[in-house]
Amino acid sequence: MNILCLLDLPDGDAEKIEAVAPSVSLTMAPNWFDGEIRETWDEFAAAQHLMPDANGHGTREERDALLAKADVVFGGWPYPFDLRSRAPNLKWFQQQPAGASNLRKGDLWGSDVIVTTSRGFGNTLPIAEYAIGSLFYFARRFDQADRDRTEGVFHKPNYKSLLFEGKTICVIGAGGIGAHVGRLAAGLGMRAVGTKRTPGNDLPEGFSDIRSPDGLLDLLSESHFAAICCQWTPETDKLMNKEAFGAMKPDGVMTNVARGEIIDEDAMLDALDSGHLRGAALDVYVGEFEHPPSERLWQHPRILITPHVSGKTDVHYRRSTDLFCENLRAFLDGKPMKNVIDWSAGY
Repeated sequence: MNILCLLDLPDGDAEKIEAVAPSVSLTMAPNWFDGEIRETWDEFAAAQHLMPDANGHGTREERDALLAKADVVFGGWPYPFDLRSRAPNLKWFQQQPAGASNLRKGDLWGSDVIVTTSRGFGNTLPIAEYAIGSLFYFARRFDQADRDRTEGVFHKPNYKSLLFEGKTICVIGAGGIGAHVGRLAAGLGMRAVGTKRTPGNDLPEGFSDIRSPDGLLDLLSESHFAAICCQWTPETDKLMNKEAFGAMKPDGVMTNVARGEIIDEDAMLDALDSGHLRGAALDVYVGEFEHPPSERLWQHPRILITPHVSGKTDVHYRRSTDLFCENLRAFLDGKPMKNVIDWSAGY
């Protein structure tokens, strides 16, 4: 079993993979394709995700040879757009990121190759802490403090804070990240409700109600806060639209740690401008891999925007290699694997 790893793994992780079975032959090629990515991906995306001096390794022929013999590829993002066509023996690709939408541009999407993600095995707790912290930013009027510092004048009457205790938060996508958001929120005395595509019978820790996506508007009508944590799929594209923002309680706050396309940004800006929405914290935005945020997002006084960094902390909880090893064992044994992308569902 020839496995090609395109990631720079932590110490000891390569040995974990090789220990799964004697038949495993692991080739490490981190950063080998950076030059191709720089040439083929949008300049903005390449600049955001590659080191300034990263130009890859080996010749095109050597990189083609690596892909040609690979049965399995363990990769990250960005990745070669034409990976499938250059890997004729490829049977399975596991990507380190959790979001399936990362793969939409390449020829793996909708292909005959098994593709799995690391959903639920990433830095889910740090992302959830970001979501809660960004809600605090607006609830406690730190946005006003930032404006006052710029002007050099305090506007004390504008410091009208929201108390978390007793408020309701709607977690849209109560999965790996969302489950942590609900648990942390409940620890602050909030009532946590949320949506999942398949709610199940057991409530995640801290949640008082979980419904299918059809119940979103009803849950938003009870909520002062909303945290977007779901996958971006055709069903969730612009899920947070005019009707959804209108359903939220007045003076509410929203945070998005998923994908920008889940929000109708025009509807969000209208809700902010009208004062119905107190603030919006965005770690993502529409088209974040192709261009910077629009001027309206950059400059809006009720928006806090960061460059998709909610998972970056001094402590790493990412367990993508553990998941890869678990899936590798299942793949070799012909058993079901975790987080297999359903192309029709979009994740």
